[in-house]
Amino acid sequence: MSDRLKTAIRDVPDFPKPGIVFKDITPVLHDPVLFADVTAALAAPWKGKGITHVLAIESRGFLFGAPVAQHLGASLVPVRKPGKLPSAHLTEHYALEYGEDAVEVHTDAIDARSLVLIVDDVLATGGTAAATRRLAHRLGAGVAGIGVVMDLSFLPWRKALAGVHVETLVSF
Repeated sequence: MSDRLKTAIRDVPDFPKPGIVFKDITPVLHDPVLFADVTAALAAPWKGKGITHVLAIESRGFLFGAPVAQHLGASLVPVRKPGKLPSAHLTEHYALEYGEDAVEVHTDAIDARSLVLIVDDVLATGGTAAATRRLAHRLGAGVAGIGVVMDLSFLPWRKALAGVHVETLVSF
């Protein structure tokens, strides 16, 4: 799987700003067999673990989280950027290199009976995933771990997610 993903994921230099090399997952989505294999591989380590909910992080996490939830027979819970959820929600702020951002989840989406899996496309600094984990805990849910398509091993996501079970399909 790792070799297939390394071949499919393309580098886009200087996006979204000069000096950044963006890892573009859209070629994975264009290949229906690879896309299906990726979502099955993301779900595989968590089968039989009692996952009740998949928390999919906006926006590319939605693309992978929905089929992973279906593979696991779990509910899908969108984790959104601020101002996009229509009902009562909790907000969790996290630090960026220069500034701050936040994620939100509906307050009635999970509770103390929930065991969640957090799904996203990439782990870089780990800030968004860590904030999502804090949201789940604030609502009383257990967090089984985090599943992502790729991780950027040269960035400090391991520090932000120390002690968390993380499964990635490919490292760059």
